[in-house]
Amino acid sequence: MSLLDTGIAIAFSLIVFVLGVSFARSGSNVKSFFAAGGAVPWWISGLSLFMSFFSVGTFVVWGAIAYNTGLVAVIIQATMSIAGFVVGFFIAPRWNRTKALTAAQFIAERLGIKTQKFYTLVFLLISIFGSGAFLYPVGKMLEVTAGIPLSVSISLLGMLIIIYTAVGGLWAVLVTDVLQFVVLTAAVLIVVPLAFIEVGGVSQFINVAPANFFALTNAEYDGFFLAAFGFYNMVFIGGSWAYVQRYTSVKNAGEARKVGILFGALYLIAPLIWMLPPMIYRVINPDLDAAGAEGAYMLVSQLVVPDGLMGLILVAMVFATASSVNTTLNIAAGVFTNDVYKAVKANVSDREAMRVARLATVIFGCICIWVALSVADMGGIVEVVFSLAAITGVALFLPPVWAMFSKVQTGKSVVTVTILSLTVNGVFKFVTPVIWDFSLSRSPEMMVGVLVPILLLSLFEISGRMRVGESQQYQQYMAQWSTKHPRQSQREVADSASANVFARKVIGIGILAVAILLLALGLQASQGSWIIILMAVITGAASLLVFPGKLSRSALSKVLSV
Repeated sequence: MSLLDTGIAIAFSLIVFVLGVSFARSGSNVKSFFAAGGAVPWWISGLSLFMSFFSVGTFVVWGAIAYNTGLVAVIIQATMSIAGFVVGFFIAPRWNRTKALTAAQFIAERLGIKTQKFYTLVFLLISIFGSGAFLYPVGKMLEVTAGIPLSVSISLLGMLIIIYTAVGGLWAVLVTDVLQFVVLTAAVLIVVPLAFIEVGGVSQFINVAPANFFALTNAEYDGFFLAAFGFYNMVFIGGSWAYVQRYTSVKNAGEARKVGILFGALYLIAPLIWMLPPMIYRVINPDLDAAGAEGAYMLVSQLVVPDGLMGLILVAMVFATASSVNTTLNIAAGVFTNDVYKAVKANVSDREAMRVARLATVIFGCICIWVALSVADMGGIVEVVFSLAAITGVALFLPPVWAMFSKVQTGKSVVTVTILSLTVNGVFKFVTPVIWDFSLSRSPEMMVGVLVPILLLSLFEISGRMRVGESQQYQQYMAQWSTKHPRQSQREVADSASANVFARKVIGIGILAVAILLLALGLQASQGSWIIILMAVITGAASLLVFPGKLSRSALSKVLSV
């Protein structure tokens, strides 16, 4: 990277850090720290959900698939849009109506403390190891592009995430997610037209593309895989504890519905925009091997963007992955504080709970850094944990989601389903290839991971309805629900409203800072300057739209009238 790229990357990193720690005083109690007061604007929560789904894998793994297979990569990701709409209309509102602070709290109230302990242990192990594994490729990217030693880049990024997540809580996570969305969107919308110019236009790209490059499916990713992958994502988006937090932190079920719908709408459009750069690079340079294809996104960006913008794109990708890590840290600390620590110690004050929450964030963050630094030595273990998480999302997250809609499921039934499903998936993934030299291809593997828990839950559902109609656990849950979830006090409502206004101001300032960076880059760019300046103007207008009050609306009107 050039000196200007490095300067831009440092400047954006400082913007993210300052915005995150600006919420140091917003976390006065556990609800404000982990649920942002329970009245987050739906569009902030929706954009955060969208960004939390991103990682370096979006650009590396999916970029490689797009380079090699073309439109298939877009179609696979479009199934996430359908999943988002299903979650928005059915699952997200139901989560909000539980009035639980975390998914673990709902599991404890609906399915019992023992069930909660089981799922909490599994969740914490997989999420912390998974977040550590996310940090490693980010560190590797910084090492390759910026020349920063791997251990230093992992440690610095990890500490940066820990500080602003521990200080600012969920608000810090949400606001930085929105800013990352703006930067990544602006960057990709700049890269796409510049890449088309490089290849000779849209028609030239279509004419020169390889055969079947625009096919909707192929032998590896067939219709059965798409159906199973779509259902998997529906369960993952609707049941992953980190994402559940986005539905429970808005003020009512209607707002939660909008969160899911916004996610679905964005994934209806975003995959084509995100995947176009590596697809275009296939025409520019068709000779990349498998390893080289993983760098297609960075290669096309380096080829077409002017000096300085590469630094912004790189740091945006880095913080997109950081979004997954800080989301996990916040919810993991929330589960530990709200559902483990408070269960062990009674009558915990708000001040003590906040100390525990911030300490838990730091400890879990340090574990993530340790895992990332140890990947080279314990890569086999991390790969097993990561592979297991990837193929067992339905086994882990579907049973509690099912229990929200069922009157007969019990703690015993959902734990049994999870254990049996994990066992079946684990046998096909790790045992049969070694003992019998038999392994499932991608589509059957996904189908098994989806169908086994569905079949088992259906059997328990039918059996329960035939025997009892309503389980005793369900009756107890309904009887105690109103006493455990009183209405918000007037002070809590006022605090939430104040926090929302402050958050919009912070987001507006952050977006305006990004617009200024883009404008400066556009004015000195030797190529594509008009595209960059246009994105700077659009980004600046967005900052005025976000900023609360009459002043922003008046300023926006003047801009539009020019």
